[in-house]
Amino acid sequence: MRAWELPGRAGSAPRGAGPSRFVRCLYLVGFLDFFGVSMVVPLLNVHIKSLGASPTVAGVVGSFYGLLQLFSSTFVGCWSDVIGRQYSLLACILFSALGYFLLGMSTNVCLFAIARVPVGIFKHTLSISKALLSDLVSERERPLVIGHFNAASSVGFILGPVVGGYFTELESGFYLTSFVCSSIFILNAGLVWMLPWSEDHTENNENEQTTSNSKATAKSNYDPQVKSLANGAMKYDESLWIQVVSVLKRIKSIACSDLWDIFLVRLLMSVAVMLYYSNFILAIEERFGVKPKLTGYLISYSSTLGALAGFLLGPITKLYQYNTYALLLHSTVLTCVLIMLYSTALSIWTVVLSSTFLAFSTTVGRTCITDLELALGGNQASGTLIGVGQSVTSVGRIIAPLLSGIAQEFSPCGPPSLGVGLALVAILIMLINTPRYCSSRNTKLKSE
Repeated sequence: MRAWELPGRAGSAPRGAGPSRFVRCLYLVGFLDFFGVSMVVPLLNVHIKSLGASPTVAGVVGSFYGLLQLFSSTFVGCWSDVIGRQYSLLACILFSALGYFLLGMSTNVCLFAIARVPVGIFKHTLSISKALLSDLVSERERPLVIGHFNAASSVGFILGPVVGGYFTELESGFYLTSFVCSSIFILNAGLVWMLPWSEDHTENNENEQTTSNSKATAKSNYDPQVKSLANGAMKYDESLWIQVVSVLKRIKSIACSDLWDIFLVRLLMSVAVMLYYSNFILAIEERFGVKPKLTGYLISYSSTLGALAGFLLGPITKLYQYNTYALLLHSTVLTCVLIMLYSTALSIWTVVLSSTFLAFSTTVGRTCITDLELALGGNQASGTLIGVGQSVTSVGRIIAPLLSGIAQEFSPCGPPSLGVGLALVAILIMLINTPRYCSSRNTKLKSE
C-alpha cells in the first residue's frame, strides 16, 4: 500500500489560505502528546529510586528505553509509509497510552521496566505527525507548518511539568499522574480518529501542482486501495510478510542514498546541544552559585522562547526567500557561537543572554534540518526519512552522556566546549556541500 493514503494530499489548502482544519487538529495532537509526556518524564527518576533501584539500575532502564527508540524510529516511520498514516498514528498513540497505564501500576522495578517497553517502541507520534504534515502541504509551506507544529508541542512541554508537579503533591501522586497521562493519550487517539481523513481537496491541489518528484510519483501511483481508504474502507491485500519486506527495502534505499552528510550534521548538532544541557544545572551552580530552583526558571524561560520561535518561522523563511539551507547554516553558526559564549561566560547575565538566543537558533535549526532531509530525500518516503532522522537523534542521546561524563572530568565547561567543536565540524560539512544543497532546493522551488 502506498504511503500517500489521502487523495490529493487531503487537508491541504490553497496557497495563502492558511492552515486547514486538518492541520490545526494535528497541532492539537502535538500539544496533547507533549503535555501528557512532560507530566510524567521529570518524575521517572524520582519514582524508580523510590522503588529501591540503585542509580546504576535506573541508568540501565533509561538506556534500555533509548535503545528501543533507536531501533524502532526507522521501522515505525517506514511502517507508516507502508500501511498509511492514520492507522500507524492511532497504533502509536494507543500503545503509548498502554505503556503509561502500566507505569501507573508499577509497584516494583520489574514492572517499571516492562511499562517502558511499549512506550519505547511506539512513542513516535510526533514523527508520524510531521510526516503527515509533509504530505499535506507544499514544499514552500513545509518549514512554516512544521515550525508551528513544534511550537504547539513546546507549549505542551511548558505546561505539562506544572500540572505534573501539582498532582505529585497529592497522595500516590506519581500513579495518578501516569493514569492522567494515559487518559490524555486516549483522548488524543479519539481526536486522530475523528480527523477528516476522507476530506477531498482535489480542486485546490490542481492549482498547486506537484512540488517535488516524490509527490508527483506518489500521486501518479494511486491504486484502488488508496481510494477505498479515502472512502473509509480498509482493504489490505498485502500480507504481513510483504509489508515487512517493503519496510526493509525502504530502509535499504535510505541507507544506500547520499544523505549521509545531512544525517551526520543532525547527529553532530544534536550531540552539541545535548552536551550544552547535559550538566547545565550543576555547572551554573558551581560557576556562579545559582541555586537549581533559579536555574529551573531559566530553563522554563528558554523553553517558552523556543515555543515562540516556532511561530516566527513564517516571517523568517520569507526573509530568507524560502532558502532552508541558508537558514539552517546561519542558525547552526549562531548556535555554535552561543554555546561558545556560554562556555566562556564570566557572569550569569551572559548565560541568560546566550540562553535567550539559543532557544531561537535551536528551534529554527531543528525545523530546517527536518525540511532539508525531506527536500534532499527526493523520491524517498517522508515517514522513513523522518524515522531515520529520529534514530540518528537517538544515537546522539546515547553518545552525549558518555562524552559529557568524560569532558566533566576536566572542567565544568568541558561538555559545552566539546559541543562547540562538534558544531564547527557540522558547519564545515555544510559549507563543503553547499552546491548540492542549494541546487537541490532551487530546483524544487522552481517547480512550484
